[in-house]
Amino acid sequence: MRRLFLKLTLLATVLAWSFAPGAVKAADQSVQFRTPSPALTQSMVKFQGDMRRLWQDHVYWTSTYIVSALAGLPDQQTVLDRLLRNQDDIGNAIKPYYGEAAGNKLAQLLREHIVLAGKVVDAAKAGNQADLERFNKEWYRNANDIAIFLSKANPNWSYQVIKDMMDRHLQFVTAAATTRLKKDWPGYVEAVDNGESHMIHFADILSSGIIKQFPGKFR
Repeated sequence: MRRLFLKLTLLATVLAWSFAPGAVKAADQSVQFRTPSPALTQSMVKFQGDMRRLWQDHVYWTSTYIVSALAGLPDQQTVLDRLLRNQDDIGNAIKPYYGEAAGNKLAQLLREHIVLAGKVVDAAKAGNQADLERFNKEWYRNANDIAIFLSKANPNWSYQVIKDMMDRHLQFVTAAATTRLKKDWPGYVEAVDNGESHMIHFADILSSGIIKQFPGKFR
């Protein structure tokens, strides 16, 4: 009987210790040592949204230009002017962080990206394989230049990540143009949708990198 009493007393002590507040914290190490995520400020959210809008416009006006260029529509130059303005807008968006010269340089690289895209589309429309290969090579060279420029500006932007994202963007633009030429309308819609989702991801990479590099500007 005494032995049973001692066992019950020991069990009660163990149970009481197990449910003590301090014991719960000690047992749940993930709670005790978890590092809280930094709170998003209003300026962070706005900056992310603004960057997304710029790159969504990039996809929208690129796809609109493809439609106009392949169909020879009278709005082709007007659409191109709007698309080129988007590249200036993107360059202007980084000027508060990297300065006037850097913003202008990015806009220049992106304008070249658009001009080369137009030449690729024109060559594909004409069925000129030699020009298509030549301009496509220049197009990817420009994408590499953009990746180099951005990766040097911000340590949070890996060259390889930016290069892969740019190359994938070019692939989606190519898919939009080729499906449009083939009158594959569902394929065209899918290419544009995929291209937009991709560029939203790209915009988030850029905005998060700037926020990490300049946290004092987003308090």
